[in-house]
Amino acid sequence: MNIKGTTKLLGIIGDPIEHSKSPLMQNAAIAALNLDYVYVPFEVKKEDLQTVFKGFQAINLRGFNVTIPHKENVIPLLTNITECANKIGAVNTVWLTDEGWHGTNTDIDGFIAPLKKLNKNWSKIVPLIIGAGGASRAVIVGCEQLGCKEIRVIGRNLEKLEVFKNSFAKSNLNCQISIYSWDKLTNLIPDSELIVNTTPLGMYPNIDNSPLTKEQNDLIKKDTITYDLIYTPRPTLFLQQALKREAIIIDGSEMLIQQGAMAFEIWTGKKPPVDVMRQALLG
Repeated sequence: MNIKGTTKLLGIIGDPIEHSKSPLMQNAAIAALNLDYVYVPFEVKKEDLQTVFKGFQAINLRGFNVTIPHKENVIPLLTNITECANKIGAVNTVWLTDEGWHGTNTDIDGFIAPLKKLNKNWSKIVPLIIGAGGASRAVIVGCEQLGCKEIRVIGRNLEKLEVFKNSFAKSNLNCQISIYSWDKLTNLIPDSELIVNTTPLGMYPNIDNSPLTKEQNDLIKKDTITYDLIYTPRPTLFLQQALKREAIIIDGSEMLIQQGAMAFEIWTGKKPPVDVMRQALLG
């Protein structure tokens, strides 16, 4: 990669960020199309968000992705967000315009891409979503788009879960959101045909962690779709254990590829080389 004085900056912000494979994928796409861009990871603390936005604008950074834990916190710093991002209440892709920073959310399309390939009657499936952060918001809207009529969300803080559920009140979702405290997890697993982990539990470097205990994992039924948004490591302990139960496992790699491809086109105006991005990510 030939970085020059004319090279335009792109990036990703998060905390932690050292696990991210977005730079590998995006820079491969940039090189394949011989574009004068470079994509850089930035570790950003919550308290530094506003300062970082000002700094990015000062150096004319053209756009960036947003990952844990900033997907909701960036919204007040944006001059405009798309209807999709507003419905989700979280942003994962930001770009600089003459009017300021604009944001959208490409996670929905990324999340449902591998699920669409499965022959399922989604109106009969009640997903169990583990976690109630920015990532889970896109998962909920994605499940609604698939046709799910009820979505169960489980978290450790019931008060935060209530706030989370109420935040969808104006989104006009065509489904019911049911919330459950963490102690209900064991009872919910056997009836769940789709279980999605949206938490960072099990993400590198904490690869020995999982949102489920071994005893809870043993309650997963054969052919249950277990989906972990984490893609580092591949597979996570959660998915390794689910595979032993003959579950259908999906990691976050295809979601990362598809959402990243959409972001690439927003920033560069070029059709993304998706196969190149997939090869760079998966090897």
